[in-house]
Amino acid sequence: MAKFKLGQSGNPKGRPPGRGRVAKLRDAIEKDLPEVIQTVVGAAKAGDMTAAKLLLDRVVPALKPVDGSLEGLQGKTLSERGESALEALATGMLTPEQADRVMSAVSRHARVIEIDDLVRRVGVLEGAAGAS
Repeated sequence: MAKFKLGQSGNPKGRPPGRGRVAKLRDAIEKDLPEVIQTVVGAAKAGDMTAAKLLLDRVVPALKPVDGSLEGLQGKTLSERGESALEALATGMLTPEQADRVMSAVSRHARVIEIDDLVRRVGVLEGAAGAS
């Protein structure tokens, strides 16, 4: 028996398509599928909410929130921008998720400004120490 070689597959071509368990299951129910679908549709029409949900989940894609424009967010300072985002949330201009992302962006921006300020201050201190 050949020894396993590192980095080399024992089955380079892999499993042929259509040979797995899912493919076998699909083949087994294929002839009954139209009748199954009609049964589920009939149940949904008769008021079976589980059947209706199953159909709708498969046929109608779920709605996803769409990000809108952030034109209304104003402010020169970081705190003004944060207040603007909270006002937009309160008035329904932003969803809670959008407001959270805006506030996170404002917070990250504040951190960048803080780091820039610290770098500048250290530079000034090092310059003063080098002059002594």
